[in-house]
Amino acid sequence: QVQLVESGGRLVQAGGSLRLSCAAFGGTFRFRTLGWFRQGPGKDREFVAAINWRASSTVYADRVKGRFSASRDNDKNMLYLQMNSLEPEDTAVYYCAAGRDYYSDYVAKVRTDFDSWGQGTSVTVSS
Repeated sequence: QVQLVESGGRLVQAGGSLRLSCAAFGGTFRFRTLGWFRQGPGKDREFVAAINWRASSTVYADRVKGRFSASRDNDKNMLYLQMNSLEPEDTAVYYCAAGRDYYSDYVAKVRTDFDSWGQGTSVTVSS
């Protein structure tokens, strides 16, 4: 079972940028779709972005499209989320997740398509 550890969350002003990282330990990280989800205060966990195992395709939630960018480095077992033009509404705990399927070019974005989760890293965007 792969273990995922997020980092990079902190307090940032609106309009600023932040890069989140997710390190994977064990398991077969490189062959799975990887995703970012977030859970804001009093809200359900929601999809943010996902990238397939080849890094040939990415999918984004509408509210972050054009501002966030997901990438991965399979040689380093790392997943990243570059977040630009941050808004107070982006305040949340951000989680990385690994998809259930291997070698799939389909980019999963439904929570139940992911079965390995990190503990989360907190991002606070002040206005």
